[in-house]
Amino acid sequence: MHIDLSGRTALVTGSTQGIGAAIAAGLARAGARVAINGRSADSVNSAIATLGGDLPDADLIPAPADLGDADAADALFEQLPGVDILVNNLGIFGATPALEITDDEWRRYFEINVLSAARLIRLYLPGMMERHDGRIANIASDSALVIPKEMIHYGMSKTALLAVSRGYAKEAAGTGVTVNSVIAGPTHTGGVEDFVYQLVDKDLPWDEAQREFMRKHRPQSLLQRLIEPEEIANLVVYLSSPFASATTGAAVRVDGGYVDSIVP
Repeated sequence: MHIDLSGRTALVTGSTQGIGAAIAAGLARAGARVAINGRSADSVNSAIATLGGDLPDADLIPAPADLGDADAADALFEQLPGVDILVNNLGIFGATPALEITDDEWRRYFEINVLSAARLIRLYLPGMMERHDGRIANIASDSALVIPKEMIHYGMSKTALLAVSRGYAKEAAGTGVTVNSVIAGPTHTGGVEDFVYQLVDKDLPWDEAQREFMRKHRPQSLLQRLIEPEEIANLVVYLSSPFASATTGAAVRVDGGYVDSIVP
C-alpha cells in the first residue's frame, strides 16, 4: 500500500519530540506539508532542523504555540487558517497518588489534554466540512480504557478525548471528513523513560528497567515491550490517507494488545 499525501497540509500538535515527532516525520515522508508545533520557537526550530536532516525534501512549517491557551490557539489558526489533516497529539502525563491530585492538576490535565484538541477541532472542522475533505486524529491512550491507579487524572483526560472524537465525528457526518481517536499503548519516548524510572529501580539499565516496568505495571501487554513511536505514526498516516475514508468515529487501537478486550 503506497500512501501519497502530496498536496496535503497537516498540523501535528506537540510534535517536537516523541510520538508527535514520529507522526510528523511519517506524514512528511508520505509527501504532506507538515506544521511542527511546540511551546517555544527554539524547540520547534530544533525539531525542524532534526527532521529536515533526515528528510531533506520535507516541507515543514514552524508553528510554535502553547495550545493549552485559547488565545494561542486562535493565533495559530490565524497563521495557518486551513489544514487538511489535524493530529491532536499534545498531552501531558505523570504519576501522582490518587488522593494527592489537586483541583489545579485536574484542571491542568483537562485543559491541555482535552480542551486543546476540542479548540482546534472547533477552529478547523468547519473549513474541512465546507471542502468535504479532511482528516482529524486525536491521540488517546490505553489509559482511557484501563485507568492507571498512579495517574487517574491522565486516564480521565484520555477517556474524555474518546468522547470528543466520537462527538465531532457525528458533527461531520456525511461531509467526507473523518474524525477518529488512536488508542496508543505504552510507548517508548524520553518522557516515558523518566516515568518508568519513577516506578522501578533507578539504577537498572534501560533494557532491564523496561522489562521490569512491563512485568510489574503493564503485565497484560501481549507485545511485552514498549511500542516504538514510529509504530503509532504508521497508523496515523493510514488514518490520514484516502484509504481510511470509511473509518470515522472510531477508537482505533495500536496498543500491543494491552487492552484486554475484543473491541475498545
